[in-house]
Amino acid sequence: MDIVSFRHVWKRYPNGTEALRDITFDVPEGDFVFLVGPSGAGKSSLVRLLIREERPTRGEVYVHGLELGELPRHRLPHLRRQVGLVFQDYKLLPRLSAYENVAFALRVLGEPRRTIARRVGEALEVVGLAHERDRYPCELSGGEQQRVAIARALVHGPRLLVADEPTGNLDPGTAWEIMQILMRINAGGATVLMATHNRDIVDSMRRRVVALDAGRIVRDCPHSTYHEAAPASALRA
Repeated sequence: MDIVSFRHVWKRYPNGTEALRDITFDVPEGDFVFLVGPSGAGKSSLVRLLIREERPTRGEVYVHGLELGELPRHRLPHLRRQVGLVFQDYKLLPRLSAYENVAFALRVLGEPRRTIARRVGEALEVVGLAHERDRYPCELSGGEQQRVAIARALVHGPRLLVADEPTGNLDPGTAWEIMQILMRINAGGATVLMATHNRDIVDSMRRRVVALDAGRIVRDCPHSTYHEAAPASALRA
């Protein structure tokens, strides 16, 4: 079963920039996919379409079988609870503890306190931060902040995790620790789609690589590396 499908997707912005050109690919449930390419290749636009921050100019995007272009606005919160999001800059609320950052969305939804405590505890356990639950973002290292962000993405139990440059601000050792967490999440059954410029990680993991250049898919290979999958322009980025 495909959890993500792009069907002849084009994205043109009002200023005339054509960010995506005839994108077609599927992501089966349980897959781990690296999305690579130079800056401006279209990776961020593709991610924004996945979470319906943008609509395609042409074509169709499906997530969990839902066609996002036609999805009513009132259904968006439900969609976004099914898609965990992890960003390069963590996006933690500075005045909330690690526990409170992870619990925040559940509290907004009015979940019972006992349910919140259980889910947040499980998510922090997955990322190895149960013992740091009461610390604030300013008291945590960059890697620890990213772990909190991953726990927040997991707390709803999403089947799809979208990570946009999750190791971009981290040193190599910490970046690899984050990748170990993402691999465990994938091994647990979640689908992972990760946009990255980190060649060493892509080369080491040998997972599926979808390479973009100038808004087009230029290669889609299983068990690949960054260098094999990216065009010459991407390797200079």
